[in-house]
Amino acid sequence: MDYIIGVDIGTTSTKSVLYDTKGKVIAYANSGYQLYQDIPDMAEEDPEEIFGAVLETMGSVIRKSQVQASEIKGVSFSSAMHSLILMDQNDRPLTRAITWADNRAAKYSEELKENGLGQQIYQKTGTPIHPMAPLSKILWLRHEKNNLFKQTKKFIDLKTYVFFKLFGVYKMEYSIASATGMFNIFKLDWDQQALDVLQIDRDQLPQLVEPTDQIRGLKSEYAQLLGLEEKTPFIFGASDGVLSNLGVNAIDPGVVAVTIGTSGAVRVVVDKPVVDPDGKLFCYALTKDKWVVGGPVNNGGIVFRWVKDQLFAPERITAEQMQVSTYDILTKIAQKIPAGSDGLLFHPYLGGERAPIWNAYARGSFFGLTRKHTRAHMLRATLEGIVYNLYVVMLTIEKITGKPKSIQATGGFARSALWRQMLADIFEQEVSIPESFESSCLGAAVLAMYSLGYIDDLSAVKNMVGVTDTHQPNYENSKVYRELLPIWIRISKILEPEYKAIAKFQKKHNN
Repeated sequence: MDYIIGVDIGTTSTKSVLYDTKGKVIAYANSGYQLYQDIPDMAEEDPEEIFGAVLETMGSVIRKSQVQASEIKGVSFSSAMHSLILMDQNDRPLTRAITWADNRAAKYSEELKENGLGQQIYQKTGTPIHPMAPLSKILWLRHEKNNLFKQTKKFIDLKTYVFFKLFGVYKMEYSIASATGMFNIFKLDWDQQALDVLQIDRDQLPQLVEPTDQIRGLKSEYAQLLGLEEKTPFIFGASDGVLSNLGVNAIDPGVVAVTIGTSGAVRVVVDKPVVDPDGKLFCYALTKDKWVVGGPVNNGGIVFRWVKDQLFAPERITAEQMQVSTYDILTKIAQKIPAGSDGLLFHPYLGGERAPIWNAYARGSFFGLTRKHTRAHMLRATLEGIVYNLYVVMLTIEKITGKPKSIQATGGFARSALWRQMLADIFEQEVSIPESFESSCLGAAVLAMYSLGYIDDLSAVKNMVGVTDTHQPNYENSKVYRELLPIWIRISKILEPEYKAIAKFQKKHNN
């Protein structure tokens, strides 16, 4: 029997899944790690902790399954985007991994937008100008951490670091590269204007390869530790977002993937790179012939967690005593409130925001509060606000790709029937919940199967992905949301000039 391992290097944990070549899950392992937030706006991870999690989870699925080393025909990788690690002349990290959630480059993102260089670079790279991107991070480091900047031999990401540890080479595939803000998506090469702005040269960046490219020659100590043959092909894979689309079979035109985990995203596949005239959407590579257009949001399930922790402490204690999920209790509470939360609106910008407003200074707010409103209203309004935000991202995507035909919904929120129905009602679209397990891992494995010749086309994934639930819009609810959405959008625009002012105040007082 032949097997493939799909590895997903995520923001909070690394997952490894062992599949057979039909996409059946044989074994699964998950290992978490710390997000370091020592000072305001920092969000870093230790690359060695993550490399350890990769080894731990890969080794675990091999041991659990008891498959022979010769039966594992390939290992393929998914990875979170936008991470940045500075490597010194001795190939050691000068920094921890600066993640997408790190906002310390906000000032330099604003400068790129204001001087017009940002829009010029975006039109070639497809990465919106935002502190999430390595483009902005490197500019910040050049200005504020110049000593580190001058010592840097290579600017790399987490996946490149893992491959360097395993194989001793600095290589980055098109998909991760297309999320750096430094990669020309039309030329499939590093963009010279971006490099000139940063005052770096291409020798300081990894060699570019295709997502389906393979590498062999695993270092012997890791082959022995993992239980793999040194000649086992490793496929470079792609980013977690685009592989999630593949892993839920959202790769046909008009099929939209909506993901809400800790953060969230709306994505659709197109057959060639395309950029948004307003610079609000990303365009990242899946392969050189399939591109994913969409928008990421910072504020998904993490906002639900905030509501749980800050407004529903008694329910959390009750859930612990009853040994049930707090989220299940909160969902039942929210279900008692009508669609639209009796006119209470919530903007979920608790951690700044990427799409649709691309404003690192954005802050959350409730609007429309009256004495009638209760904690339950605030709870439902919070859930609705998260989905409103995703819907506005979809409106932007529609301008480029047209109306969606169907929605594949994934992420932790998909376990909630209330949230699934809310998504169908607000988007006014049929929503399907794929059965696929760890969609980014499956996407990585499918890419490996294609690279290794087990399948002729990526569309073979449709035979590996089932459907667990389908929700149709409740049009009475949709009518309510159609009244509220224009107000929600206008309020966001009205508040936007004040976001920077309140963020400045909060930073001054270290709140």
